[in-house]
Formats: sequence, structure tokens, C-alpha cells
Amino acid sequence: MLELDIRRKEYRGVSSPLLAVRDLKLCLEAGRFGAVLGESGCGKSTALRILAGLDPDYEGEVRRPGEGRLGIVFQEPRLLPWRTVEQNVRLALPQPLEGRDLAPLFASLGLAEHRDRHPGELSLGLARRAALARAFAVEPDLLLLDEPFVSLDPATAGRLRGELADLVARSRATTLMVTHDEEEALALADTVFVLSPRPARLLGEVTLDRPRGARDAGWVAERRREIERLRAG
Repeated sequence: MLELDIRRKEYRGVSSPLLAVRDLKLCLEAGRFGAVLGESGCGKSTALRILAGLDPDYEGEVRRPGEGRLGIVFQEPRLLPWRTVEQNVRLALPQPLEGRDLAPLFASLGLAEHRDRHPGELSLGLARRAALARAFAVEPDLLLLDEPFVSLDPATAGRLRGELADLVARSRATTLMVTHDEEEALALADTVFVLSPRPARLLGEVTLDRPRGARDAGWVAERRREIERLRAG
């Protein structure tokens, strides 16, 4: 099980400190997909960085599932411009997977024809696909996604959500995504964790108990009302 308990996270600026997260606690069962939903600037990306081990300066505790591999997709693709798509992906591979055949992964993400291109030759959608490929190439036990489809047009974002859902289902990785997009959260997650404005704290959870392919407009509308009730207190 993934467990996150951040009692306090504060940024100490020159003028005055900024309290980003306070009393944020959530749990996600192994193999499940959770979405942390909150408005821009509320502290959700800060919480994800703490969970990833990138920020040790906080009060609280983090427990990750097992001792396995971690895959991360940031808001920006963060690809090295002087390396090809395939080289960028292979840089992330641990030693046991260095010789892994990446062709099936590239094919599933529409990258088969782009593996020898450099990031400057890619559209934003293709660059985000490359970032997803890098995260899944390590065969992660825990996958963390920081608004992975931000700035994409709706059609491209929709296609990438479908590809992500298929990859997560096949990998069975415990997955936590932060987003401000209700549609995205309701399309992908098993559980939505609704956060308050900054400093982030958990307002409540919404369980999404229907298969992704059976989430019709009426069901989605009811889940949206649940989210709004949590936000309203």
C-alpha cells in the first residue's frame, strides 16, 4: 500500500514562509490508480515530489509499495535535446533491463517511427509520449504522474489518456496522478482524492466503482456533484 502523511511542508522565502501542505494524508492500495485533484497552486505537485523522494524537507512520513522501481512523468517532458527518443528512454533503464526490446512499448505509444528523432523534431504530444515511454520502460512498481497532459489540445489529451490507461492496466503499477482536470481524474482513476486550496489537505475521497469503458455521462455528472459537495464542505 502507498501511504502519504505530510503533516507540514513549508517553503522558506526571503520575505515570509509559504505553507504549501498541512495535514495531508492518503492511502492507495497496491495496483490501483489514484488521482489527486486540486486547483492550480494548491500544493499537489509539492506532495508528489515528496512522495517521489525529491524533497526531504517536510514533516511527516511516506511509505511506498514494496522496494521496487519508480517511474515519474513530470509536467514537462524533460528530454535531453542532444539524444534521440530511444536514447532518452534507455538512459532511465536499470542494469537488469539495459538490453530490453523497446519496440512493443514504442508501438503502443505511436513512437515506432520516431525513436531515432531528437526532441526538437517532435510535437508536444510526441514528446509527452516519449516521457511516458521512459517511465514505463523501467517496469515501475510505482508510477507518479504530474499533470502529464497539460497544455495539450483536447483530442491529443484524450488519445494519450486512453494509451495511459491501457499501459497501466497491463503493467499493474500502483499509479498516482496529480491533476486540476476533473474530466481527466474521472476518466482514469479508481479513487479521486480531493484537495483543498493551499495549504493542501484532504477534503475527502470519491470511489470510482465502474469500469472505465462504462462511465457514461450521467454517472460522471453524479461523481462531479460528489466532488463539489466535498469542496463545499
